[in-house]
Amino acid sequence: MIVQDYPWFSDMPDCLYYMRAEEFPRPFIEKGIIFILPDKLKNFRKNLYHVRRRDNDDSALYVPLFRANCLLESEPCPKDMSGPFPVYPFYTRIARNRRHYLDYYMLFLLGSQSERARFNTLTA
Repeated sequence: MIVQDYPWFSDMPDCLYYMRAEEFPRPFIEKGIIFILPDKLKNFRKNLYHVRRRDNDDSALYVPLFRANCLLESEPCPKDMSGPFPVYPFYTRIARNRRHYLDYYMLFLLGSQSERARFNTLTA
């Protein structure tokens, strides 16, 4: 997988939780989700992005679409949302939109190799 303009990225760790609205907005359900990060990942709260495979491209090139809404565990949670729920197994299900499978991921996009190493150390 290659993410356009981001040579380093990491998957979401198992320690993440999310809260969701009663009804998911369309077309991206992630716009109705708030991800709850452990306090140790406070410096990476702006690095979680929704990425999708580039249309009409047979290669594994993905592009960032939008930044995810994130809170830290120590911050108050919004009262109008359900949760918190564990991120997995929610993200192990295959999402489908009409006749096409959606090829997307939520990734931490990182600007340098040292930033990726620090992220991996905190999530190990």
